[in-house]
Amino acid sequence: MDKKFSDSGMESLRELYKIGVGPSSSHTMGPERAAKIISLKHPDADKYSVTLYGSLAKTGIGHRTDYIIRKTLSEDKTEIIFNEEKYDLPHPNTMHFSVIKNEAVIADYTVYSIGGGAIRFEGEAVSSPVRPYKLSTFSEISDYCRKHDKRLWQYVEEVEGFEIWDFLQTVWDCMKNSVKEGISSEGEIFGGLHVQRKAKQLYNYRHMDELAETKENRLVCSYAFAVSEQNASCDGKIVTAPTCGASGVVPAVLKYTQDKKKLSDSDILRALATGGLIGNIIKTNASISGAEAGCQAEIGSACSMAAAALGELYEMDIDQIEYAAEVAMEHHLGLTCDPVRGLVQIPCIERNAVAAMRAINAVNLANFLAGSRKISFDLVVKTMYETGRDLHNRYRETSEGGLAKLYN
Repeated sequence: MDKKFSDSGMESLRELYKIGVGPSSSHTMGPERAAKIISLKHPDADKYSVTLYGSLAKTGIGHRTDYIIRKTLSEDKTEIIFNEEKYDLPHPNTMHFSVIKNEAVIADYTVYSIGGGAIRFEGEAVSSPVRPYKLSTFSEISDYCRKHDKRLWQYVEEVEGFEIWDFLQTVWDCMKNSVKEGISSEGEIFGGLHVQRKAKQLYNYRHMDELAETKENRLVCSYAFAVSEQNASCDGKIVTAPTCGASGVVPAVLKYTQDKKKLSDSDILRALATGGLIGNIIKTNASISGAEAGCQAEIGSACSMAAAALGELYEMDIDQIEYAAEVAMEHHLGLTCDPVRGLVQIPCIERNAVAAMRAINAVNLANFLAGSRKISFDLVVKTMYETGRDLHNRYRETSEGGLAKLYN
């Protein structure tokens, strides 16, 4: 499936930040969305036959893809087929729905779950995407902002309208709630790996000689673990930022910074707008799907978003924000997606915490060195996508390589 590049514009941030239940935006939220559309188009179907291909077939059970499709269409009338043999796919997250009535197939749909809960139907526009952003590279947007003396969040407000702030407040409220619920929860996460929740332990740990830097790392990690554990447990709602699997990075960085600097929610919403713009650029010009470009597309993108958002909170200039986002992505290049048993647990939960700390480090570096940078954000986004396409299939969310292969 052809990528859409800068001349196509970008969708609203409402299509990037989505509120829902995990554990995977591409494997759970996307298929659920497709199933809802098809069930509404054919409510009187006798039967649905759904074939999952690629990553959806290989890790669908661990990601609960079959469960959510059956629940959405009909427990009794839905047959799920896992086809792991077909490789010539237009997208690694491909689904085929057959609608059956009176023992005859009355409709067929091929659907791609392209990351972040977004889907595309082959050959038809179920709903033509609205692309309010006419500019879609960082270079174009930064030139526009300099010319009109605007910060990145002001550009978002100009394009999206003032009502975007109500939406982002809802997003932030959900993020804060997922942190709150996560740091108060205990127990084992379902799936058979016997992973214990650790957020509460991290949050409550106290050491009599704890340094400020150690406390920062501990709290940031506890918040990232909290959201990621909520996602992995399918317990409560989280926000794709930009995906379910990477949903802990942005809220961890912003929650810690809000508490530390006693910032208002208005400050955080501006940061979310800035980080969302970065995520949108990546989504439009590359990918946020682990099945398409490895974990660099998920965690790397989340780290870039968090770094840009934090740069806004520190009122950095546009060059510093770009550098922070670029550093955050550059040093995730080549990161593989190898979830053990297809579950969004190992190494995914811990990886969110590491990326949150790396986002903070990227901003600190950008504060000093932005004037000497050589690599643009647009270039590193393009590099990430090409690197992801070069990764062997086993390292793109198929659970056939890396930790997923060797861990037992």
